[in-house]
Amino acid sequence: MNRIFFRFFVLVMLSITAATFVIYFAFSRLFGDPLDDIARSQAAAQIFLLEQYVDQAPADEWLARLNKVREVSTVRYDLIPLEQARAQLGSGRRAALDRGEIVLDPARKAFFRRVDLEGERYIGSHEEVLHAQNLPIDIGQALKMEALRYVIVAIALLVPIALWSRSHWQGLQALSSMADEFGSGKLTVRAHMKSSATIYPLAERINHMAGRIEDLLEAQRSLLNSVSHELRTPIARLEFALELLDARAKDPDLSKRIAAMEGDLAELNNLVSELLDMSKLDSARTLQSATLSLDELLHECCGALPHASAKLDCEFESGLGAIEADGRLLGRAIGNLLRNAQKYAAARILLSARRRADGVEIAIDDDGPGIPEEERDKIFDPFYRLDRSRDRATGGFGLGLSIAQKAVALHGGTLKVESSALGGARFVIALPGGKGLKE
Repeated sequence: MNRIFFRFFVLVMLSITAATFVIYFAFSRLFGDPLDDIARSQAAAQIFLLEQYVDQAPADEWLARLNKVREVSTVRYDLIPLEQARAQLGSGRRAALDRGEIVLDPARKAFFRRVDLEGERYIGSHEEVLHAQNLPIDIGQALKMEALRYVIVAIALLVPIALWSRSHWQGLQALSSMADEFGSGKLTVRAHMKSSATIYPLAERINHMAGRIEDLLEAQRSLLNSVSHELRTPIARLEFALELLDARAKDPDLSKRIAAMEGDLAELNNLVSELLDMSKLDSARTLQSATLSLDELLHECCGALPHASAKLDCEFESGLGAIEADGRLLGRAIGNLLRNAQKYAAARILLSARRRADGVEIAIDDDGPGIPEEERDKIFDPFYRLDRSRDRATGGFGLGLSIAQKAVALHGGTLKVESSALGGARFVIALPGGKGLKE
C-alpha cells in the first residue's frame, strides 16, 4: 500500500506544482506579474496617500505636501532624475514609467513614479521621478502564505488518496494471494471480495479465468490418465502375444523382428508409465513429507544410477543435515537429472550439494556438449528434445526433465540449467531449508 499511495500522492503533488507554475506564467503574460499585485496591495496605503493627498495639492504646493508626508512617514521619498530611474528598470517597466504609472520594485521594497508629464508641479518636474523606498512590502510572507495554502491542500488530498489506495491495496493483495496459491497448484482457490469493492469486476474476471483453467487442466489430466491406463491393456496383450509367437518361431530373422517389436513395446510401456507420473504430479496431491538425511538420499540416488562409461563423483559439503521432503519424489527428480547427465557426459559427472543461508543447493554437472543458452527455457517442456538428442540412440521421451522440474516445484524449490565448469551442462536444484513443504 505504501508504494501505491506514495507514487500516486507524488504524482498528484507534481501535477499541482506544475499547474501552479503554468498558472503563474500564464497570468504574468496576460495580466502582469502576480507578485506586483501582492506588492501593490501591501503598499496600498502609501500609494493612496500619494494619489489622494499629495497629488491633490493645488499648483505649486505639491512639494510642500510631499515634505509633510516625509516628516510623518517611515517611507523614504526621494526625487531623482528620470534617466537615473529609467536605468534601474527593465524595458517593460520603463514604458510604464514613461506613461506616468506607478512602477513597483518588490525586491527593493520601492516604487517609481514620475512627478508629472507636463511640468505642472514645479519647474522641471516632468524630468524628475519620485522614488519611494522602505515600503511595507514583504513578498516572503506572501510566498509563505502560498506555501501554507499548498501544504493544506496537500494534506486535504492526502486523506482521500490514502483511503482510495487502501481499498485498492487490499483488493490487490487478495488477488495476489489468490494468484500465488493458484500458481502453486491449488486450482480451486478463488478471490472473494464484496461487490462494492473497486476491483470487484477484475476479481470476477480472474475467478472466471481460473475456473476455465481448472476445467481445462482437469479435463487434460483425466484424458491423459484414462488414455494411459487404457493403453496398458493392449500393450500387455501384445507383449503376451509376442512371447507366444517368439516361442513358436523357428526363423532367426523372425525372432530378431519379434525382439525388436518387444523392445518397442517396452519403450511404449515406459512412456505410458512416465505419462502417468506426469499426470500425478500435475494433479492436486499431498506430498508424503518426512525428515530425511540429505546425505543418505543423495547416496541412494548415486547407488541407483546404472553403470556407464562416465565416472560419477560426489562432493558433499559437511553438515548437510536433514531436510523435510518427499524422499521418493525428490529422489526421482535427482535420479532423472543424473540419468540425463549420464546420456551426454563424455567422461565425468559431478554431484555436489551445499547448505545456503536460505536452504539447500544440489548441482549435477557433466562434461558433455552442454545446452545452448537459447534452448535452456524450453528443455523442461514435456516432449521437448534438443536437435542432437532426437536420435533414439540417446533414449528417452523428453519427459524426464519436466518431471524433475515439477517434483522440485512441489517442494517449493526451483530447477535451472547453467553452463558447467566441466564444459557441459549444470542443473541446479534450490530447495528452501527449514520450511514446510507446499501442499
